[in-house]
Amino acid sequence: MNMLAAARRTRSPRLAALPAAALMLAALLSGRAHADFPDHPLRLIVPFATGGAVDGIARLAAGEFGNALGQAVVIDNRPGSGGTVGILGAANAPADGYTLLLGNIALASAPALYPKSGISTGQFAAVGLIGRSAYIVAVKSDFPAKTIGEFITLAKASPGKYNYASAGSGSAIHLAAELFKTDAGVDLVHVPYKGAGPAMTALIGGEVEMMFGSVSELKPMIEAKRIRPIAVSTATRAQALPNVPTLAEAGVRDYAVSGWYGFFAPAKTPPEALRKLQAAAQKAVASDAMRQQLAGYDMEPSSGGAKEAEDLLNADAKRWAEVIRRAKVKAD
Repeated sequence: MNMLAAARRTRSPRLAALPAAALMLAALLSGRAHADFPDHPLRLIVPFATGGAVDGIARLAAGEFGNALGQAVVIDNRPGSGGTVGILGAANAPADGYTLLLGNIALASAPALYPKSGISTGQFAAVGLIGRSAYIVAVKSDFPAKTIGEFITLAKASPGKYNYASAGSGSAIHLAAELFKTDAGVDLVHVPYKGAGPAMTALIGGEVEMMFGSVSELKPMIEAKRIRPIAVSTATRAQALPNVPTLAEAGVRDYAVSGWYGFFAPAKTPPEALRKLQAAAQKAVASDAMRQQLAGYDMEPSSGGAKEAEDLLNADAKRWAEVIRRAKVKAD
């Protein structure tokens, strides 16, 4: 027994040293992996179908982001269930820095709109904000109200008389309109359509009196005088429509809503990889090429980087959760 114990004592320092050596080797290899990041193409999950403004913004942003990283960024469109299919796909992807999500209001509203999905904003780390855009409040071309103030007066005089269109229950423009109803103190009837295009067609045809919509989608019909803009949703006037007042200017105090897009990564992405992604995102958004291309979508590029993206996501998640609860919004 004494000889066996002695043998164990003789071997134990070497055996004890093996785990420590393995951990050191793993740390060295991990450090090298992060130093080489990224060494192959990345994937950007877009939780919407190909075509349209969202896909276009994703592709131009991915191109400039890839240039800044020195690697291609491949678009992976995963539409379905109001964006939850793509959001969950990104949340459950390996947290190695090679899978990102194109996030927008759908990410902020998903936890409240789809409570059984398991989605939470805590599943993601902000990489960078791409830009923001205004929503236009537009009415049918022959509507008697020429201003947002006149529209509110008419709506208050006849509660429930006027309808507004949306791209579907729980869509960004639906939530923006519901917030407007509360802040302006008006009673409007929601008419959901299967997308912004059909909603705009309904407005042009006079099926509804009003809708919120993106500048890029509604501007051509405004220029053709098929519909009339009466306000914009942002805190400041939209560069594309400088003569159209904000809702706040018209007396809807503190109302400020913008559409936005940003890059997000799974929350457990290694810090060194995340820092490289954040630096590349900010470089991409600051580039002249990106700014010129975003202007084509009537978007204003971001300047605040990852912190701005994180703050905006958290603030919107809180705001839309309250709107969804108060208005009893149910997703399509």
